Amino acid sequence: MSRDRTTRAWLLRLVIAFSFAQGAVSMARPAVSYRALALGADERAVGVIAGVYALLPLFAAVPLGRRTDHGRCAPLLPVGVVLIAGGCALSGLANSLVAMAAWSGVMGLGHLCFVIGAQSIVARQSAPEDQDRNFGHFTIGASLGQLVGPIAAGALIDGQDMVGTSALALLVSAGVCALAVTSLWRIESRRTQPGSRTKETSRVPVHRILRTRGVPGGIFISLAVLSATDILTAYLPVVGEHRGIAPSVVGVLLSLRAGATVACRLVMTPLINWLGRTALIATTCLLAAVLCAGIALPVPVWALGAMLIVLGFCLGVGQPLSMTTVVQAAPAEARSTALALRLTGNRLGQVAAPASAGLIAGVAGTAAPFVMLGGLLFVAAGLGVRGGSGGRPAQGRAWAPRLRRREKDHQRH
Repeated sequence: MSRDRTTRAWLLRLVIAFSFAQGAVSMARPAVSYRALALGADERAVGVIAGVYALLPLFAAVPLGRRTDHGRCAPLLPVGVVLIAGGCALSGLANSLVAMAAWSGVMGLGHLCFVIGAQSIVARQSAPEDQDRNFGHFTIGASLGQLVGPIAAGALIDGQDMVGTSALALLVSAGVCALAVTSLWRIESRRTQPGSRTKETSRVPVHRILRTRGVPGGIFISLAVLSATDILTAYLPVVGEHRGIAPSVVGVLLSLRAGATVACRLVMTPLINWLGRTALIATTCLLAAVLCAGIALPVPVWALGAMLIVLGFCLGVGQPLSMTTVVQAAPAEARSTALALRLTGNRLGQVAAPASAGLIAGVAGTAAPFVMLGGLLFVAAGLGVRGGSGGRPAQGRAWAPRLRRREKDHQRH
């Protein structure tokens, strides 16, 4: 019983810290879009700025994962907080689109540091049978931040003075992120630290991790789900501007989606027991594809809100289950690297999807990117149907016995 309380304690502190960090990012992302629009950006420029958020993390994810595999995870968390807070504050002070894009990239790098450290802690300190539950609870922190952040941004940003109020929202988001430091104590247990650093020669090659059954499907599903969440956050303000929806209402709409995601993750374990991991991922991705495409239709605000609630529930499945899939498929000595590869896929989607969305919006209208998201999620649903997401914990480790045999042969000689 005391062990269970200890588990809940570190996980609760991690969820609280992640709520503040994600809340700051979720508040800053729409504020960056509104500030860019106020500084004269068009749809293409908004897409580029949203893409730069993921550009630095795209190159940093795997090295950070390698470092975390052979060391402690917790030091990445305060580094992430500092970078997120600095990126938010400096984006609010920037007066050019180029500077905003640069500080948006710093914010993205900070978010990557925090997430790699936090996910690695959950993977390292959770028993295999608890990983679905613990990753689901961990991602509640993200959903809580996504719930509160857009409402706070919408409440602060005024259409009459978008330049000044969007800057205020970004400065406030920096302060919110700094509060995450208050929960970053005794999160990583000493018992879970690596006993000895793995030798450079025994590192699992990246290409082998990517060829492991379950890993590619988990990465793509995560990419599709995160791209949907990201473009919703960045482009719903643009859709709102074109349809005459006030920023405060857009903030409420985004928060409805996030609230539904929280609800989904609270009932994740019963859903998995009922449907199974593969069927659950496939069904929710397919329904999310239909709903994303439906956002392109000129529906009234109440209908848009209803669609976003169901969409948020469906999108809540992909992230925690893709984490479990990748962690359980990868070898124990390369779990952080596998999670980093998953995050690299996420960031690749965050670079390509908003940039593509900006080009599509410039040519076909502001609602067209949501049709693109529908197609992306439809492919993810197909991977789920084929079992590409990895249905069982034991899948994906066929190469691990070969690696152990090779090491034994090496020791003999």
